[in-house]
Amino acid sequence: MRIPEKPLHQYPWYIRPLFWSQKRKYKQILKSGLLWARVPRLFVAVAHLYGALERKQSPLDPVLRSLIIVRVSQINWCHFCVDLNSSVLLERAGSIEKASVLENWQESELFNNKEKVALEYAEAITYTDRHVSDDLMEKLRQFFDDDGIVELTGLIAFQNLSSKFNSALDVPAQGFCKIPSV
Repeated sequence: MRIPEKPLHQYPWYIRPLFWSQKRKYKQILKSGLLWARVPRLFVAVAHLYGALERKQSPLDPVLRSLIIVRVSQINWCHFCVDLNSSVLLERAGSIEKASVLENWQESELFNNKEKVALEYAEAITYTDRHVSDDLMEKLRQFFDDDGIVELTGLIAFQNLSSKFNSALDVPAQGFCKIPSV
């Protein structure tokens, strides 16, 4: 990592429950969280935004959310994000199949049309040499209402924020998921 971790006792008391929650959920404190928490208000804001996007009442299916998050993480070279979020995808999808071919989703028959359009949208937003066309927006409207499109856009934007932050600061993978090479 390009910025060193601080000892846990140096973080404010109100941040420590977030670390406890991470340890309970992931069996370890996330190195990314330790970096975000160096600026406590920023960490709390990011944690709240993440919680809003990952809520059970989201109009986006959990598997679709995970596919989008992992694909954006791959594009942004975030080893930590791919590691952590691939483990969540495997848990949600119940198999390794989609995770192992996600980088080449266009060539795979494992993805349904809704997933393909959402992944195309994620790439149009994430790659700097692409843009969202009116045609792509019309394809999205076949599967998502306006609120769903806003939520999907927010998810993609959040994951770009998160994965670019982690990639820039060279946050390493923490061994959550071992997807075999194809």
